[in-house]
Parts: sequence; C-alpha cells; structure tokens
Amino acid sequence: MNQASPDSKAPLNTKRIAFLATDGFEQVELTKPWEALQDAGAECVLVSPKEGTIQGMNHHEKAKTFSVDQSVHSSSAEDFDGLVLPGGVANPDALRMSEDSVSFVHDFFKQHKPVAAICHGPWMLVEADVVRGRQVTSWPSLRTDLKNAGATWMDKECVCDQGLVTSRNPDDLPAFCDKAIEEFAEGKHAQQTT
Repeated sequence: MNQASPDSKAPLNTKRIAFLATDGFEQVELTKPWEALQDAGAECVLVSPKEGTIQGMNHHEKAKTFSVDQSVHSSSAEDFDGLVLPGGVANPDALRMSEDSVSFVHDFFKQHKPVAAICHGPWMLVEADVVRGRQVTSWPSLRTDLKNAGATWMDKECVCDQGLVTSRNPDDLPAFCDKAIEEFAEGKHAQQTT
C-alpha cells in the first residue's frame, strides 16, 4: 500500500501507526482506516505473524491480498505511536494463537499508546487481557467474551475509553476513523494501562 507524503498541517504528521492483521481480515476495516490515517499524515505499517502477503475478505468472499511490511516477531510497540486492529472472523482468531501478536498488543497498553479495534478485532484485546474496567463495543457476538474479560460492553457506533477506540462493524467506519485520528493525534494516555 502506498504511503502518504508528509504534510506539516496533517494531525498525524510524524506518527507511525501499526496495523496488525493476518489472513481473513475484513478488507474494508483495514483499507478505510489506512486511507484515513494516511490522509491525516500518518505512516501506516502492515504488521503480521505471516510473511509475504495476507488475504483480505469481503465478508465470506476472498478479496485482495496485501503485502506485509513487517513481521510481528521482529516488531516492537516502542517503534509505533498507535495500533489498529481490523476485524474479520478468521483474522483475530488466528492472531490470538500467536504469542508475539498478543504481546505486541499488550505492550501498546503498557506504554499508554492509543489502540483502535473494530468488529471482531477486540478479540485480541480479550486475549491480551486489557479490557478489564473499560467501556468497549464490538461485533455483537463478542459481547459475552468482552464482558467475561471485565469490560462494559455498549451497543454504540464508536466507544472511546482513555485512548482505546472500538466500533461494531464497517458501517461505523466513518466515526471509527475520525475518533482514531483524534486519539492518535493526542498521543499517550496516562490512563491507557493494562
């Protein structure tokens, strides 16, 4: 995916944002935030436990493949200003089985950095044990998992809790992208902890 050219007026100029995904991600939940963040001046980096390319999906149909920029095995949250977790059913289910991916997500919270997760993406937040005491939303089928992990689940298009941005589905992408840009521009959140 192409990188945006730096713009001194862009709110995310100098910000480097990781997108963590693997095969089975919902394509629009990666591409729309990617475009919005690039338009705001961010450098976006596709991180994955898989090397080469990963398969996007349009619901249950295969979509495009995307080239991985960086392996999660050699990535560190220290090198990024924020994290985006796209959904898709297979994507977070596979990522939850990757210890490096789970640690990568957990480290953003340890470092008080903003994180944005949409649809099934919050499954990674459950696995990283970072939702206890937080307000979140997600695809409705994750509600019980998030509640069992200690979160307060809400049926809203976008919920933000101290640097953690969550949304339910692709219809919520405009609100999700706007709030993610705002939180990434703000930077570290003292209350964004594990």
